[in-house]
Amino acid sequence: EKEFPGIILIKNKNNKGFSATNNQAIKLAKGRFILLLNPDTLLLDDSISQLYRYLLKSSRNIAGLGCKLITPDGDSTTSFGNFPTLLQQFSDIGFRVFYNDYYNNRLSVSPPVSFNVPRKVDYISGADIMIKKEIFQEFGGFGEQYFMYYEDVEYCHRAVKNKLKVGIIGLGYVGLPLALEFSIKNIQVIGFDLDAGKVRKINKEKKSYIKHIPSEKIKKEVNRKTFLATTDFSRIKETDAVIICVPTPLNANREPDLSYVLNSTEEIAKYMRKGQLISLESTTYPGTTDEDILRILEKTGLKVGKDFWLCFSPEREDPNNPHYSTSTIPKVVGGVTEKCTMIGKMIYSKVIDTVVTVSSARAAEATKLLENIYRSINIALVNELKTVFDRMDIDIWEVISAASTKPFGFTPFYPGPGLGGHCIPIDPFYLTWKAREFEISTKFIELAGEVNTSMPYYVVEKVMHAFNKNFKHINGAKILILGLAYKKDIDDIRESPSLKLIELLQDRGAIVDYNDDYVTEIPKLRKYKFNKKSTKITKSNLSKYDLVLLSTDHTYYDYEFILRNSRIIVDTRNAFGKFKSSKIFKA
Repeated sequence: EKEFPGIILIKNKNNKGFSATNNQAIKLAKGRFILLLNPDTLLLDDSISQLYRYLLKSSRNIAGLGCKLITPDGDSTTSFGNFPTLLQQFSDIGFRVFYNDYYNNRLSVSPPVSFNVPRKVDYISGADIMIKKEIFQEFGGFGEQYFMYYEDVEYCHRAVKNKLKVGIIGLGYVGLPLALEFSIKNIQVIGFDLDAGKVRKINKEKKSYIKHIPSEKIKKEVNRKTFLATTDFSRIKETDAVIICVPTPLNANREPDLSYVLNSTEEIAKYMRKGQLISLESTTYPGTTDEDILRILEKTGLKVGKDFWLCFSPEREDPNNPHYSTSTIPKVVGGVTEKCTMIGKMIYSKVIDTVVTVSSARAAEATKLLENIYRSINIALVNELKTVFDRMDIDIWEVISAASTKPFGFTPFYPGPGLGGHCIPIDPFYLTWKAREFEISTKFIELAGEVNTSMPYYVVEKVMHAFNKNFKHINGAKILILGLAYKKDIDDIRESPSLKLIELLQDRGAIVDYNDDYVTEIPKLRKYKFNKKSTKITKSNLSKYDLVLLSTDHTYYDYEFILRNSRIIVDTRNAFGKFKSSKIFKA
């Protein structure tokens, strides 16, 4: 019951009234503010007396809303039936009673003319109910999102009792940790993935394929039968909530590629049923959820907000972050309707400590873009300053360190060999593409993208400069790149600048190897086809290379050992900053 924000509104569906099967809904309402919608219709059902008995025992606050009917000639007329008498009866026995008219899914802003107001019953306008929360301060205020059909209440009741089953589409760096969070909380999870290898790893081998996720955690949940993986998407019909965690890359023209999201949605549409929540976590442009996804799902004949719920909740994974985990990173949720937002918040609150709701799915989509554009632009700034200060013979790292001593108005960002990961190199261009639809040019975002994209080329120039200083040529030179992952101490190589550096150096005739204990072999990738395995760092191996290029500053590197046994070092991360040596060239 703690999942509900303070008010339960019980609405009869299709004017069928309540029946004995509504015991759960009535019990959930115990002790809360009760709103009866169209109670004159409810009086047609004999079992309404059962509802009244619960109300009398559990609450001293009740509100009622009348119902309007449309006559054949199109005029609206009010039909209150026994409604005034009903409210009067509740008022007489000590309930605090308010009333409002409800028509066309809207609360009225003025009293209905033909309504005979009972004694001690106050009219309250829809605007007051929705906006002036102090009126209902003791109840927390309420809006459309709290209107509950019995089916909604029953869904929420099962969620409170952890009786729902969650489906996660995409068992990668986002989907797998989220699936484990649900299963750890004793919520049944079915993980969907087209990669049969991942499914086998989880179900049969009970092992992890992601470095920072321990195999023991997967083994425990599989053994407890709270988590299983499958390639059979027909099992979507078994789930109560389906969360999409698939890639959203750019195509060859650097335009959004939503094929993974749309294909997943098509699969959901084949098997979805009433009473399911669909949530997209993959980063995308505003409008994807309430336009592209909704269009596909409503082709089934089901209606959003009534038959199913749809929301966007952007992933915020930061692999191997020692301070934050999936459950402790606050989560933003925005639904296509207010009820979608409420249901989404309720589901995510089962596993996330803090869930922040916004007004719409588009606001949630834009939130994710802002987060990553903010980082992209600031990283581009220090990357550009790096090139400027280098010409001035000023160390950018020293400057950032000094500026960071200011206790306000400054947040440090650090330069590097280029942007990597699944977000920052890609997400800003989703907004750039969408903005063109509104005839807006996102010059600032695009400029930042150009600066960051140019960094691998700048690093190669610094490599060539280092060779020139040592009377060597890049053509035919042997180069060892340290670190393949896009950031330290993880095994994620998506959009890693190290991959681009390999390509650029090989194009210039260099013989390139790499070391990364977290990525022992480069897999087949969409953009790159490298047949390489990680080289061990030994004194003998280091002596074979003309130059060592530090791209990712893994913690396990012994930088003093590497410096002692290398001929030339190009450092893109200031990993060798504490050493003074003519071997070291900063990039």
